[in-house]
Amino acid sequence: MASRTTTTAARPEDERLPVARSFVYGLQHVLTMYGGIIAVPLIVGTAAGLQGPDIAVLIASALFVGGAATILQSWGVPFFGSQLPLVQGVSFAGVATMLAILASGGGLPAVFGAVLVAGLVGLVLAPFFAKVIRFFPPVVTGVVITTIGLTLMPVAASWTLGGNPQAEGYGSPANIGLAALTFVVVLVLSKVGIAAVSRLSILLAIVVGTLVAAALGMADFSGVGDGAVVAVPTPFAFGMPHFEIAAIISMTIVVLVTMTETTADILAVGEIVRTKVGSRRIADGLRADMLSSAVAPVFNSFTQTAFAQNVGLVAITGIRSRFVVSAGGVIMVVLGLLPVLGRLVAAVPTPVLGGAGIVLFGTVAASGIRTLAKVDYEGNMNLVIVASSLAFGMIPIVSPSFYEGFPAWFVTIFHSGISSAAIMAVLLNLVFNVLRAGNAPQSSVFVARGARYVSPELLEVLEDGDRVEGGRLVDAQGREVPLVPQGGPDRVAAPERA
Repeated sequence: MASRTTTTAARPEDERLPVARSFVYGLQHVLTMYGGIIAVPLIVGTAAGLQGPDIAVLIASALFVGGAATILQSWGVPFFGSQLPLVQGVSFAGVATMLAILASGGGLPAVFGAVLVAGLVGLVLAPFFAKVIRFFPPVVTGVVITTIGLTLMPVAASWTLGGNPQAEGYGSPANIGLAALTFVVVLVLSKVGIAAVSRLSILLAIVVGTLVAAALGMADFSGVGDGAVVAVPTPFAFGMPHFEIAAIISMTIVVLVTMTETTADILAVGEIVRTKVGSRRIADGLRADMLSSAVAPVFNSFTQTAFAQNVGLVAITGIRSRFVVSAGGVIMVVLGLLPVLGRLVAAVPTPVLGGAGIVLFGTVAASGIRTLAKVDYEGNMNLVIVASSLAFGMIPIVSPSFYEGFPAWFVTIFHSGISSAAIMAVLLNLVFNVLRAGNAPQSSVFVARGARYVSPELLEVLEDGDRVEGGRLVDAQGREVPLVPQGGPDRVAAPERA
């Protein structure tokens, strides 16, 4: 009976849906992040000089490890897992560092060795890192959530154009039209008065977009049958890891960045789900993140982190159950074990994902704006905190080469708009709201002015020609109108006329 009914719980994220619906909604999560999770092994595998079958091993491993990490994060065991609807996958933050390690001649074994050690370092640091929760009030979390959505928009735009700038037809009207069709289908299905259809709008739109693409010859399913049907990831398929100090230090910096992003995602999804998120929960989430990252190299994968795009899916569907995401993790594990299913999902045209991504990522930004709307801006410096942090987070998005002249460690941290905005917001909140020494009322032009109002009683007293001069109220002849102290007469006597 439990599989056929919805079970409510004290915490929104503990709601249990029927098994079939959980897996359908879970598939929606997988489709949303599929393009992102396979991109890193594609990029790194190509840079390492691997051929098709070996790259397929990296992709299958990424799905397998990401699925297991998702189950650990969302289902949770003691001390590991935030028990929130968070999907885990290979982090983009480490791509540049891994390519640098490959370029130095270290090869994949050096990459895996650096990821393994950095993951263990992050595992040790997780409880201490989680203590920063008190430095994440709404003025900070709102900035971070908004930045997450805004920084994902270039990803949606790239998917809309075709995903691969070197591919034929990239940026063609056909690709953009297919993305637009998917976008419109999402909106139409969201408008439907049937809750189940509305909640599945993203998945159904992807299916409709894929079918239309197939009818127009824009989807290629010819490669689905190529290769093995079942394949279990082989530990250390590319050799035992090598441990190089420089590579480990660089990857440890990447891990600190991913911990910042995961903390932001945990806070963001907690705000969207409207559940309590404390330092203990963040520590459990970071420990799951780092344990997954440390184990990932054993199964030929890379640093794991929470996927921000799936936070948007939680917001737009309203499905807050963590068990739905756990079901998505099971699907990812199966895809990792059944490459044929992974190849089928991979055949979904990238522009279709782009059309859905526009709604998803925009929803994340809107959730952040909703949080910022709750912030008090009167008589404080919160406005300058929001303005500066958002601008700082947008720098690497609008100008990707902005930090090219800086040291590699600096670029690793600040090339992520999410990390940039989070660091700036936390520091400015410390300066203006925690360390209050030196603050003065109305000390900056950025301080928001309070609301102004005039009582109806005053309006009744005013006559034509009355005005304020030099801080005094005068009548049409320039004579001062006396002010009555509080508790005095209800009406100020008009001056005598000449």
